[in-house]
Amino acid sequence: MLHINEHYLKLQASYLFSDIARRVAAFQEQHPEREIIKMGIGDVTNPLPPACIRAFHQAVDEMGTSENFRGYGPEQGYPFLREAIATNDFQSRNAEVSADEIFISDGAKCDTGNIQELFALDARVAIPDPVYPVYLDTNVMAGRTGAFQDGRYQGLVYLDSTAENGYVPSLPQEPVDLIYLCFPNNPTGSTITKPQLQTWVDYAREHKALILFDAAYEAFIRDDSLPHSIYELEGAREVAIEFRSFSKSAGFTGTRCAYTVVPKDCVAYDRKGNTHSLHALWNRRHSTKFNGVSYPVQRAAEAVYSEQGKAECRALINGYLANAHLLGEAMDKLGYAHVGGKNAPYIWVQSKRDSWEFFDTLLEKAGVVCTPGAGFGKCGQGYIRLSAFNSRANVEKAMERIATAFGK
Repeated sequence: MLHINEHYLKLQASYLFSDIARRVAAFQEQHPEREIIKMGIGDVTNPLPPACIRAFHQAVDEMGTSENFRGYGPEQGYPFLREAIATNDFQSRNAEVSADEIFISDGAKCDTGNIQELFALDARVAIPDPVYPVYLDTNVMAGRTGAFQDGRYQGLVYLDSTAENGYVPSLPQEPVDLIYLCFPNNPTGSTITKPQLQTWVDYAREHKALILFDAAYEAFIRDDSLPHSIYELEGAREVAIEFRSFSKSAGFTGTRCAYTVVPKDCVAYDRKGNTHSLHALWNRRHSTKFNGVSYPVQRAAEAVYSEQGKAECRALINGYLANAHLLGEAMDKLGYAHVGGKNAPYIWVQSKRDSWEFFDTLLEKAGVVCTPGAGFGKCGQGYIRLSAFNSRANVEKAMERIATAFGK
């Protein structure tokens, strides 16, 4: 008799964004005449930068000639993209990362979910709350948690991110092995300073732990004092793996390209205490289970680092940040406390009521979709997330509708 992986049965009924989509579809079916403005899921709305489009087209044309056709590429990524990333995203900020430590993939979601395969099932995992659901769900699927009770999974160490601590969690009060951090943060839009991040690096070095650092939103940072990469911190190469994506910085949500940095200094241990290279382990996993990102997509991603590409991507991001500023102003006028939006595309709003209740109210009264904070964890109850990923016109319209709905 074939048995299933019963850890999947611990998962909550549906993935957060699937549940949102279901509710929105049901509302739309009942009210087909209503225009809905989606400000929930963090999907970009602007087209790819022209520099990327040109590079994409050129690469496709190359694939149409015998002289330039390419078959299977290197699973780790083509050298031209890995070198461009190392030079522009890290070495330009005095962060020591070499091209062969960069693994190109089709999304940070996949990498942050798959990386846990390298580690023992009894690893003690520390996860922020609120949190991007992928970190949590993939560890549940693997079997690192107990049952779901009182809004949390048994066996995990939760790192509360609240207004009281500025949405930057404190160090765990018990030993942990794996630590998930995301800054600029999804969902709160909060940021972390270099001294704050250094305390996490120091903790990991002292306790032989590993930090899984999600920097998918680093391109939105406008405060020069904030770290763009964890490798700007002393000792981080020994204890941190970093995840990045072109999805939000260059509009690649439908094009699919991201990367993970695994320094060669980064190690973990077997039961006998022997060290093993995480770079070598991830390379083996990546080569075995991933076919690589297509050549045209990698050429399009490389164009992000051209002078024109840099200017076009910065303009895209500035547009979304301007939207975030509008969201923040609107929430201020309505009297809702919030964080984020200055160095991130998300606004984390105290909803003054149950998150899903507020979601339903916004949808029914204003035709606006938000993301209920409760879907990100226990500490998200009483909050909603608003996304700046939309057109300026839609953001303005959405804020006008919300103001009208709440009598302001």
